[in-house]
Amino acid sequence: MKVLNAEELRVAEGLLFKHLPKSLKVYGLLHGMKRNKVNTVDVVVDTWPDFKVIICRPDHKVSATVSVSYYSTDEQILRRMLTEENSLDWSTYFMVGGFDLTHATLLKDVSSARGVNAQLRCVVHTMYLPDCSSCLNVSAKSNELQSRISSLNDSHVELVNSTWKFGGDEVGYWNVKNYISNFPSCCITDDQGQPVSWILVYNYCAMGILYTLPEHRQKGYAKIMISTLARKLHAEGYPVYCFIEEDNELSHRLFKKMGFTEDPSYRAAWFEFNV
Repeated sequence: MKVLNAEELRVAEGLLFKHLPKSLKVYGLLHGMKRNKVNTVDVVVDTWPDFKVIICRPDHKVSATVSVSYYSTDEQILRRMLTEENSLDWSTYFMVGGFDLTHATLLKDVSSARGVNAQLRCVVHTMYLPDCSSCLNVSAKSNELQSRISSLNDSHVELVNSTWKFGGDEVGYWNVKNYISNFPSCCITDDQGQPVSWILVYNYCAMGILYTLPEHRQKGYAKIMISTLARKLHAEGYPVYCFIEEDNELSHRLFKKMGFTEDPSYRAAWFEFNV
């Protein structure tokens, strides 16, 4: 097992690009680290440079994050790294996000052998946008609306956190602050300049936290937010993708209608351990 340095991380990002869309979660995380110089994880591989497993795990010296991501093309090597090589700290709570759902049995077996409970948090569609040809042209809507589109800033952190499904607490607050400070975002404001609809980018470069205040819905704001941010991400060289929970049929239909696609044979999932 090897911990990658900064130059090796850039090489690994290029290698993961060849495995999109299944490698999107780890690819996006490495891309975000390179672009924003925010490195709160250790990245380890089974061998270098021809790795079959790459794991992004918390660097507890610099961060209190509990999120783990990995990409694997060999289940036997993945099992060995999780059981024999102490690639993860199984003594504390952590969450593995965006992994291939076909690995669920493996993860349950490994955690059970260690006496650690595992809980499925969600199963998701991995939606990605190859190009922006289907994106809504906001300038064609109205100049007035165009003037109300901007980016979020630190003064909006509490509002976003209070409406976020996975936020509402101190951890959510600092996560939202990190996303707004270090990654692109988009919002529509009201006459007083306060956001009424918004979308952010997670630290693994996926679009998310899309929300419109109830009194401002049914105006097409979600489409405008998605299109505007997608164009911005494409122009700046980011991957354009998102994860949508399987039971969120409304969002799934919306993103498909806007040109996002997926591998129908692939599902990603989130697991929690030591819950």
